Amino acid sequence: MAHTLKFQQVDVFSSAATQGNPLAVVSAADDLTDAQMAAFARWTNLSETTFLLRPTHPEADYRVRIFTTTRELPFAGHPTLGSCFVWLDNGGAAKAEEVVQECGAGLVRIRRDGSRLAFCAPPLLRSGPVEDEVLARLVAGLGVRREQIIGSQWADNGPGWVAVMLSSREEVLAIRPDYAALKGLNVGIVAPWTGPDAEADFEVRALTGDLNAEDPVTGSLNASLAQWLIPAGLAPRQYTTRQGTVLGHRGCVSIEQVGNQIWVGGEVQTCIAGNVTL
Repeated sequence: MAHTLKFQQVDVFSSAATQGNPLAVVSAADDLTDAQMAAFARWTNLSETTFLLRPTHPEADYRVRIFTTTRELPFAGHPTLGSCFVWLDNGGAAKAEEVVQECGAGLVRIRRDGSRLAFCAPPLLRSGPVEDEVLARLVAGLGVRREQIIGSQWADNGPGWVAVMLSSREEVLAIRPDYAALKGLNVGIVAPWTGPDAEADFEVRALTGDLNAEDPVTGSLNASLAQWLIPAGLAPRQYTTRQGTVLGHRGCVSIEQVGNQIWVGGEVQTCIAGNVTL
């Protein structure tokens, strides 16, 4: 049976359309099958496509399913903000002051701050030191010397992130990844951006080894990086990151720790709106 549903393609983590990370969102998708969702996500060929559904949890305002071109994710950052933006844009009304999203990782709280949305980072599924064998693969895959990595940590909140810190933005931007050497690792790279020309506090890159591609701007990675960097004293309680530079994007992510919670925020813009028939 064919279904004609509302469809929007939005740009997340940028105040200027086409400078952030694109996301496809299909609304009222309750009657679609898993196979239809997966097939449409493959067809859009974006890093993620989401489907909005009625919630099953009594505290949730809506439910979202998040698909890459190859698999379903329990949680991802820019799909969370983009899906919330579309849900609100289509008349969604939250039960409380904060929007509550239901997804595979559980309930995620989202707050509105003017034109910016921010989600409360979910707990890490994996943290702790990176094994020597994995570090050796990172050195080979990133093409850096071992001494250039001044910090490393598992920082996985769903997509499987392993994170490394380098000394300078220039070192981060110079990396040309060897995805064969990374062997499917999803790697986050971060370094301070210092100097009078700095437009953010840190430069971030996200290398998705399962797709052999770089993600323009990544909410889940920035969330998990903050859960490592702030407690470790490597970043202040409030900071901004720039991401997507080597891809010609100007993504901007804001991080703020309030109490024990990390909030990850950014702007969202609509680029395409219409209907899709599946």
